[in-house]
Amino acid sequence: MSYLSDIYNGIKTLLTGMSVTGKYFLNSRKGAITQQYPDNRDTLKMFERFRGEVVMPHDENNEHSCTGCQKCELACPNGSIEIIWDRVIDENTGKKKKIIDQHIYHFGMCTQCGLCVDACPSDAIKWAQNFENSVYDRTQLTRVLNQPGSKVRAGVEE
Repeated sequence: MSYLSDIYNGIKTLLTGMSVTGKYFLNSRKGAITQQYPDNRDTLKMFERFRGEVVMPHDENNEHSCTGCQKCELACPNGSIEIIWDRVIDENTGKKKKIIDQHIYHFGMCTQCGLCVDACPSDAIKWAQNFENSVYDRTQLTRVLNQPGSKVRAGVEE
């Protein structure tokens, strides 16, 4: 008796699955499920929580929010972020101030865990929406996030 009930349950679940597949097959013209990627490259919008790569947004004055606190570097579990900084004397206060020389991001080592973005107290780094990052040379995946000549935005404190 158990043998027959197992066959009945198997056929029942097979028909349930086939009915779901059949509904999508018959109604495929009403709402496309699969996006035709290379063809819709101009209109493709990734979902909001997509983690492409880490970027440092700059404003029109080439200013950013990174203070060089290195919290993102410490939070990264595999060392994908490297901050090279120096201390200079501030003309206004006469005290030593930390400035960023280079904010280096090794995308080839990054696991997109998001700990660096979460750890940043000034929201200086964010996730970008780009996803086409295939290269032949792995050294092209190392990027400097701060632009040449950029400085910290006024009002951003360490």
